[in-house]
Amino acid sequence: MADILRDRISEGFFQPGQRLSEESISEGLGVSRNTLREAFRLLGHEGLLEHRLNRGVFVRLPSVEDVLDLYRVRRVLEGAAVRRKPSEEALTTIKEAVADARRAAAADDWQAVGTANIRFHQALVSLNDSPRIDEAMRQLLAELRLVFHVMENPRAFHEPFVERNLALIELIESGRPEEAAAYLDDYLHHAERLLIHAYEPNR
Repeated sequence: MADILRDRISEGFFQPGQRLSEESISEGLGVSRNTLREAFRLLGHEGLLEHRLNRGVFVRLPSVEDVLDLYRVRRVLEGAAVRRKPSEEALTTIKEAVADARRAAAADDWQAVGTANIRFHQALVSLNDSPRIDEAMRQLLAELRLVFHVMENPRAFHEPFVERNLALIELIESGRPEEAAAYLDDYLHHAERLLIHAYEPNR
């Protein structure tokens, strides 16, 4: 149950501040309210939801401090991944995510671009060949997707990274791990600065 809700957050279906109705979700997914409440508790521990006294469960907006910490973790997990030699299967998955993002961008569907970008980074981290790291990244990316909602212009945020993802793949595929790691570090710094800047009017 928690996995389903986390995936829906990662895909952009739930927005920060949105109240989640126990009744409609339990009926829509065919699960008991007790099962749903347990999922809510788990996602609350992961920083995705928050319980407000006498008001219910709401989707959480991560703070600037959360963003900074998310990017600290990303630098470790993704930096290690791009230094590993990828399998053909992993490369195929990564390339499919980039192709999906390019198609969505051509269709002017920036929510779908964001979803494809999430899949790209999940696939990238899978190069570490660790189920535990994969799970940690799934949780991190769901929280990051909530951060994306602070961007007033999703196209301006996502568009540059469509081609940057392609450039990163080319460095990995051509066997240049240190160049890929340096490129990734600049890439993550760029994205982090854009997001922090988006928070500034509300600070």
